[in-house]
Amino acid sequence: MTALELGLRGAVVALFLVVCAMLLLRYAAVHRAASLGAAMGAAGAAYAITTAPFFPASSFGWSSPFVAFAMGSPVVFWLWARAMFDERFALRPWHAAVWMLVAGLGVVSHVVSYGGWAMPPGLGASCGRTLALATIVFALLGMAQLPKGWRTAVTTARGRLLIALVVGIGLQMTFAAAAGWAALPARSVNLSAALALAAFALIAIWMMLFDPPESRPVVAHAGSGQPARAAAPLADAGRSASDQVALNHLKRLMATERTYRQEGLTIGVLAVRLGMPEYRLRTLINDRLGHRNFNAFLNRYRLDEAKAALGDASQAEVPVLTIALDAGFQSLAPFNRAFKADTGLTPTEFRRRAAAPSNDQVESPAPGENSLLDFGNR
Repeated sequence: MTALELGLRGAVVALFLVVCAMLLLRYAAVHRAASLGAAMGAAGAAYAITTAPFFPASSFGWSSPFVAFAMGSPVVFWLWARAMFDERFALRPWHAAVWMLVAGLGVVSHVVSYGGWAMPPGLGASCGRTLALATIVFALLGMAQLPKGWRTAVTTARGRLLIALVVGIGLQMTFAAAAGWAALPARSVNLSAALALAAFALIAIWMMLFDPPESRPVVAHAGSGQPARAAAPLADAGRSASDQVALNHLKRLMATERTYRQEGLTIGVLAVRLGMPEYRLRTLINDRLGHRNFNAFLNRYRLDEAKAALGDASQAEVPVLTIALDAGFQSLAPFNRAFKADTGLTPTEFRRRAAAPSNDQVESPAPGENSLLDFGNR
């Protein structure tokens, strides 16, 4: 069992390091919670190390940073949950002071309990109980952030996973602190703690790598014969005043400023431009506007612009590649695939038909017109 636990903890440390790297490399520049999430990953790895069998608890020197990261994790968890669910949250210097206080208390408790230093009787037990109480308080404070974003988060699979992750981490911290308060043998809870940490790391990696599709009804897309998400009922149902403001801002960025043309545009970058959490923007795009995912949302605008350009006689000599790049596509192949899926025609065929005289020909819409985001006249 010891060998199994050591192997599991090694895997947990590796998973948490992957979480840290992904958050710092992909999201740190565009999402305020990314750095705190990476700190959570580092704390999880440190906890897996410091609670492992044969960890040199009596060594104060090199092991102290690991202990500090592990013991300060409840404060990081609270701050991360606030950043995820509270739109008005901002890190302050006193947050760092609180973390240092709790982490320092953890180091002192560790030294008194395992370091063999001459200390007043009962100091180790007092420090341990104080640390356990602080852990429980910050774990509960972290879970208490859920009501601030509950309604929006539960509408998407990613949001529900985020809720499960927050609740799971909070409960694991609470149970571990309660076990420490009750002086339960560490061996009786260590393996279950390692399994929980592995589950948390895997959930976090899955959330960052995959965009689970939401199940919602489909209707025929006008003029294409292709299925599309039912947008109008979802866009109108349950829309709050704050959602309407956010949607108006989003429409202005996309239809007026043509942000969809920006190279390397991600949902995180767009969320920063809008001043809202990424999960809330994802909910607006998926559930309020009815798009399958963020790429489908961008392509709706890009394809509308491309169709308008291909149907414009004054741009008849402009190469298809130039039109595709101007609309925001990175190369010709994905543009051709998306265009054929949307219209049933290649760009060249579409241009040829648009140029052919016909009494029944309908003018191509301007970019953003008649798209799923054109809700202003509803």
